[in-house]
Amino acid sequence: MLEIILENAGKQYNEDWIFNNLTHTFLSGTATVILGSNGSGKSTLLQVVSSAIMPTSGSIAYIMKGNPVRPEHAFRQMAISAPYIELIEEFTMTEMICFHRRLKPLVRNMTTQELIKICQLEKNADKPLKYFSSGMKQRLKLALAIMSETNVLLLDEPATNLDKAGIEWYNDLVRKNMNNRLVVVSSNSVDEEFGFCTAQIRMEDYKKAPAIELSAFQY
Repeated sequence: MLEIILENAGKQYNEDWIFNNLTHTFLSGTATVILGSNGSGKSTLLQVVSSAIMPTSGSIAYIMKGNPVRPEHAFRQMAISAPYIELIEEFTMTEMICFHRRLKPLVRNMTTQELIKICQLEKNADKPLKYFSSGMKQRLKLALAIMSETNVLLLDEPATNLDKAGIEWYNDLVRKNMNNRLVVVSSNSVDEEFGFCTAQIRMEDYKKAPAIELSAFQY
């Protein structure tokens, strides 16, 4: 089981602080939602949690069974679905799942055909992904992440491009496969995305820039 600990973490781009002074411990078996409007830094925080980028200030630590884990090793324990992560559109759905399974195994040794059935897209198994609708692509992205054999599940705005039936499908799938996992959802307050979460981080609470050390300029 993996724990992720942020201590006074902040991320800065140029002169702008995306967030700052954020302390939070993500525990296995819990689900946390990161809430904020568009452009508030939700995706940036999720990328910090995933170790894709490092915080500018403060620290992030990955702990497994009481022992520290290097970020590149922790990443192997994570599955992520996000709008900025693209599928390989020249692949068919079958080829995409087979490629993914070589990187991250699926739960319960699930076969490619079983995952296609879970997506409810059996008729499209051999269709190139470039011909999929945005909703079909989102189903596949979510299924690949949720059904991966990982300790951590990161979902960035998971209801994007899903209709009502797709949102119900997503909630059913994640609820059935979140036990004992560390789950983090990024959402701009779309209730259907995070109803199963028991903890929350509001980005607006971490927008204050760090104080400037005036002593360094005194003579």
